[in-house]
Amino acid sequence: MTLVRTLVAAVLATGTLAATPASAQFFMASRDFSGAPMRGDEPGIGIEMPGATDAELNASLVWSLRAALNVAALSCEFEPTLLTVSNYNGLMRDHKDELAKSYDTLTKYFKRVTKTPKAAQTALDQFGTRVYSGFSTATAQYGFCQTASRVGRDVLFTPRGSLAEVASNRLRSLHNSLVPYGEQRFPRGMRFDRTITMPRFDAICWGKKNEWVVKKCGPDVQWVTRY
Repeated sequence: MTLVRTLVAAVLATGTLAATPASAQFFMASRDFSGAPMRGDEPGIGIEMPGATDAELNASLVWSLRAALNVAALSCEFEPTLLTVSNYNGLMRDHKDELAKSYDTLTKYFKRVTKTPKAAQTALDQFGTRVYSGFSTATAQYGFCQTASRVGRDVLFTPRGSLAEVASNRLRSLHNSLVPYGEQRFPRGMRFDRTITMPRFDAICWGKKNEWVVKKCGPDVQWVTRY
C-alpha cells in the first residue's frame, strides 16, 4: 500500500511540475529585468503619442503587451516549457474584450490627431508595426523569451478588465529584457579545459606518403599542446 501511495504521489508531482514553466531553461541564474511601472509616455521607451489622454496611454500599454506576447509566441517556441504560445492564446481568449476596447481607443486617438481618415489608418498601421518590431531581438532572445513567459503566466491569472494594470507593471521588464545578458551566477563563465595535444604538422616532418621523417625531426613523433 505504501508503494502504491508513493507511486501516485510521484505521478501527481510529475504532472504538477510539467504544467509549471521552468525557471532556468538557459542559465543557472537569469538576469533580473524587473522595473518600475509604466504610464506609457516615458521618453525613449515604446512609441510616443503626443497629446494622448490617460485612457489612450493605457490602450497603448495593453496593445504593447499584446504585441510583446505575440512576438514571444512566434519566436520562442523553440523552448516549449516557456509556454509562450499557450500564454498568448490565453490572452486572446480571456481578455478579448479589453483588447478590442484598446484597439478602438487607439483608432480614435489617431483619428483625433490626424487630418484625414486615410492618414489616421496609416498612422495606426505604422504604430502597430513599430510596436511589434520594437520587441524583435536576436542577441537577447533568451532573456526576452523567459521574461515574456513569466509575464504571460501573470496575464493568465489576471481578472478580466485588469489587463492595463499588468501591462503597466510588467512592460518595463519586457523592454529591459531586450538588452542581452548571460549567466548571472557565474558572470565570468565556467572554466573548461580547451587545450588539446596534437602532433606537429610541419611540412618538413612528413613525407609524401604521410610518414614521419626521422632525419628531419627526430626518431619520435613530436606532440605539441594547442589552446
